[in-house]
Amino acid sequence: MTDTPRGMESLRIQGIGAGWGWILAYGILSVVLGILAFAAPFAATLAATLVIGIFFMAAGATSIAAGVFGKGHDGRAYAIVFGTLSLFVGGVMAFEPATGALSLTMLVAVWLGVRGVMELVFGVRMRRGKAMMIVLGIVNLVLAAIVLATLPWSALTLPGYVLGISFLLGGATSIGAALAHRKGEPAFAV
Repeated sequence: MTDTPRGMESLRIQGIGAGWGWILAYGILSVVLGILAFAAPFAATLAATLVIGIFFMAAGATSIAAGVFGKGHDGRAYAIVFGTLSLFVGGVMAFEPATGALSLTMLVAVWLGVRGVMELVFGVRMRRGKAMMIVLGIVNLVLAAIVLATLPWSALTLPGYVLGISFLLGGATSIGAALAHRKGEPAFAV
């Protein structure tokens, strides 16, 4: 005798592999989008900047509305100021995507630089994995320097390449999960 009721066991068995085709289709589409982003990094950069700009504008308008129409909370002024800033930044990104891409790329360079310094500091203090952490810190500092040295040109393509890498890796992961799920494994098993 099993712990699960007879009807529940048949439901569990019927669910094995269900939906694997959708996961596979998503993975294939992601890989195709990744390849397109690598083939046309400038267009991918502008598209990503435009989408992010629209999200900022929507968040800004919602925040302003919350500040204007939301009664009885202390953060009304903050919501209006934050909303106005978000609306402005979103507008720049949506209507001047090259400027928005430049800002995003500069933030990536700063992030790489800060991360590289932190990895060097922690790497020197570590007992195990010291060499790898120091190498990682150096690589990130070199990447930050390359991005900064190639501005503004890197701003026109770097976000597109990052998007391409994300889509390619995400697509490959989904394809692998779909094929495993088809064979009866749980999709995206932990």
